Amino acid sequence: MGKIEVIAGPMYAGKTEELIRRVRRTIYTKQKCVVFKHSFDTRYSCENVVTHDGQKIDCITVKTADDLLKNLNGLAEAPEIIAIDEVQFFDEDIVSLVSDLANQRKRIIVAGLDMDYKGLPFGPMPQLLAIANEVTKLRAVCSICGADALFSKRTVDCDGTILVGAKDEYIAVCREHFKN
Repeated sequence: MGKIEVIAGPMYAGKTEELIRRVRRTIYTKQKCVVFKHSFDTRYSCENVVTHDGQKIDCITVKTADDLLKNLNGLAEAPEIIAIDEVQFFDEDIVSLVSDLANQRKRIIVAGLDMDYKGLPFGPMPQLLAIANEVTKLRAVCSICGADALFSKRTVDCDGTILVGAKDEYIAVCREHFKN
């Protein structure tokens, strides 16, 4: 049976780390797996999915759901498992693609921010969460008080929804410090 696994949470919660952990487990079971990430994420590498602490795994970088499908179709061997990091950056077509792939008996693992810097649902994440077989909601540690952090607070002046960044642009915060 195919299935959809969604790993969600704020910045610094370990979403990419969890995605890499699940992908590495597929290596031990000798399952064919391919990893994708959105081309917006150039922070650490274009050829790898990389955690903030430097863990990495090879990936294919794509811009749209259609690009992802074209790359999948161009592989010499069809994968059983498809992992996608930074899924919040993809267009809405990613939802139907993920669903179609799961219906083809593929295991789909996606990781992404569930909310943007304003605390609003981010891109296709609400739909992906709704169709998921399994949801893992991770929490970070509030940079201010140490409580569980559910929000990514932008620390620089920029109004665009998408600002790819790290510790210079965002901190993880609890609900109390998000609203203040």
